[in-house]
Amino acid sequence: MSETILQFGAGNFLRAFADLFVAQVNRDPATAVGKIVVVQSTDRARADALNAAGGRYHVAVRGFADGRVVDEVESVDSVSRALHAGTQWSEVRAVAASPDLRHIFSNTTEAGFAIDDRDVARPADAVAPHSFPAKLLDVLLTRHAAGLPAPTIVPCELIEQNGQKLRTLVLTQAARWQVAPAAVAWLTDACVWLDNLVDRIVPGAPAEHPLKASDPLLLSAEPFAFWGVQASASGGSFLSHPAVTLTDDLRPYYLRKVRILNGAHTALVAHAVPLGLKTVRECVEHPEVGPWLERVLREEIVPVIADRVVDAEGFARTTLDRFRNPFLKHELSAIALNHEAKVKVRLLPTLADYRERFGKPAPLLSAALGV
Repeated sequence: MSETILQFGAGNFLRAFADLFVAQVNRDPATAVGKIVVVQSTDRARADALNAAGGRYHVAVRGFADGRVVDEVESVDSVSRALHAGTQWSEVRAVAASPDLRHIFSNTTEAGFAIDDRDVARPADAVAPHSFPAKLLDVLLTRHAAGLPAPTIVPCELIEQNGQKLRTLVLTQAARWQVAPAAVAWLTDACVWLDNLVDRIVPGAPAEHPLKASDPLLLSAEPFAFWGVQASASGGSFLSHPAVTLTDDLRPYYLRKVRILNGAHTALVAHAVPLGLKTVRECVEHPEVGPWLERVLREEIVPVIADRVVDAEGFARTTLDRFRNPFLKHELSAIALNHEAKVKVRLLPTLADYRERFGKPAPLLSAALGV
């Protein structure tokens, strides 16, 4: 199977999300999309481990869904090889110049969406630029110089309008390198920059598992997975996978996630931390906090966004199932970081919407926040 995907990032999330999905669709010739070449930009340990394993590893899918505990194993064989940017950049460029390449995936975290002052000029062939936008630009210019079709770039960083923001960064870097106008036009108009939204909890390696001794790359992931992709930019096609939703407007999906999933997390910090609870699962199983959270979702959050998002009630039920995951210890102390800023984004708009719609304060959230 040919190498059609170049992926910046060898971390846990992509390996239990996009790489797993590619492995699953590749099992059917009707939906197969090809193999992945992974590029690691930090130290080369993960790349070496992937190569030593022949690109094969397992994902333990564990959690609570559809009224039952899920504990299953998925094998992943979609990675053909891994390259280290610092020592194998010429090989990365060779992949960029391959006629088979179709997609470029990334997950470099929010920190990767930045220009580096050291990338003033494009380096020599065998040397990788410093920043992710500069690395991506170098790859794209290599492909353009080879006269090959423009790829589809799919940044999986959890940033709203991630495709368009990455395009802007790459074009900013192109201006610094004084890239020729024809190449800039190709970057701007021919390359496809897909806005998308990813959602799956990937805690990393499970603490205990029968495969842990034999598979050093073993990961765990919750059963829930959602990949919303801007349909208009994708041409109406992408991976044919149950987790993938093509949509002409990603905004309702961002709204749903921020207000319901993230809002519930932040509401628990306000209400449950003073009661001495430590984890999300403790909260949903608590005789007082569990019903309180269900009421917050059902009576105060869902009613003010139900007419603006897809299946708000269903997503709220799924959120509670995700919170019940017996394999995941999600500490409230981690959610509490930057709490005031999170309240402003996740809960205060719900309070304002509730007051506007019902002419009174939302009682449960108002009491929890002391407003």
